[in-house]
Amino acid sequence: MAGLALTVGVFIAKKRIRGTKQIMFKQQERVLRGWPEFSVGMSEIECLAFVIHGQLVHCRLAVDIRAVSSSILSLHSRQGPEMPDQDPRLSSPSALRNRDPIADLLRHVLPDSGTVLELASGSGEHVIHFARLFPNLIWQPSDPSPEARASIEHWAKTDVMPNVLTPLDIDAAAEIWPVERADAMIAINMVHISPWPATQGLLTSAGQLLPVGGVLVLYGPYRRQGQPLVPSNVEFDASLRARNPAWGIRLLEDVESVAGQSGMALTSVTEMPANNLGVVFTRQ
Repeated sequence: MAGLALTVGVFIAKKRIRGTKQIMFKQQERVLRGWPEFSVGMSEIECLAFVIHGQLVHCRLAVDIRAVSSSILSLHSRQGPEMPDQDPRLSSPSALRNRDPIADLLRHVLPDSGTVLELASGSGEHVIHFARLFPNLIWQPSDPSPEARASIEHWAKTDVMPNVLTPLDIDAAAEIWPVERADAMIAINMVHISPWPATQGLLTSAGQLLPVGGVLVLYGPYRRQGQPLVPSNVEFDASLRARNPAWGIRLLEDVESVAGQSGMALTSVTEMPANNLGVVFTRQ
């Protein structure tokens, strides 16, 4: 691809040379060693490029770089090969690390059938993995980010997961969600990487959407009353708040208090890898 772009650049340079007196042109034959270099001045372009027989063309053009760039792009769009669409699938290293421990927790609390709503699905790698492990469940991913939803859709198509529905645009802090009910809900690494109203909205909606006995499973780091954070989580919390003052590791007891106002009771807390917790709330 680099060779094609360089050849096109030489063609444009030669084409412009025929139509202007402001250009000096010198052709040299030499063996190319290393990559060609490009340097741009205020009023000129210096380009080094291959020609077919390995020669080096040295073009010095007193033209506007924008005009040359436009010409190259125009020529490529008319004559060059079509570029493949960029792969929209995102990937999260942490998702690949924690998906199996989370699946072990889900295996003990999810219903045998029904629909599981995932909030803040991100790249979609979690929901695809869980859909493969729990084929009797219908998985409904969601995320407020268009890029994340595109990633989820393409992961589902690539892995051919018929039990993964089209991702929904859900902002957890919104009062109304485009969902009528769910048999279970999960939210992985959401509570600490979102403003507090998102957690409040998540718990309120869980109380409205889940049937009695339905579970909401949360995963991530939490503070505990009377227990100091481990050093790694202290650093992580500081980095979160530096990125966004509304983010940060939440006190689990605060989350439990909001959940109780929505008819959700804390039923289990499981120690997970990397100083995270698996937290299960059950609709009463």
